[in-house]
Amino acid sequence: MPMLASFSKQLRRNPALIPLVVFVGGGGVMAVLHSARVALKNPDVSWDRKNNPEPWNKMAPTQQYKLITVNMDYSKLEKNRPDF
Repeated sequence: MPMLASFSKQLRRNPALIPLVVFVGGGGVMAVLHSARVALKNPDVSWDRKNNPEPWNKMAPTQQYKLITVNMDYSKLEKNRPDF
């Protein structure tokens, strides 16, 4: 607790540091959230090797897995790969 009290005292003494703390903290939170999303939603990551060793083969062609897609309608895509 003494470290947190010292930190808050410095922020009160130098209010110009508040935006720096907010943006650095927000960037850290966003980095953790993005890493969690990639680890849980990306088909290249396999957490269950026994039951689903190749999760990218079980994805439907209309399933969106990218975070941002520009001018792409996944509902109109057709299957363009063979079944394994």
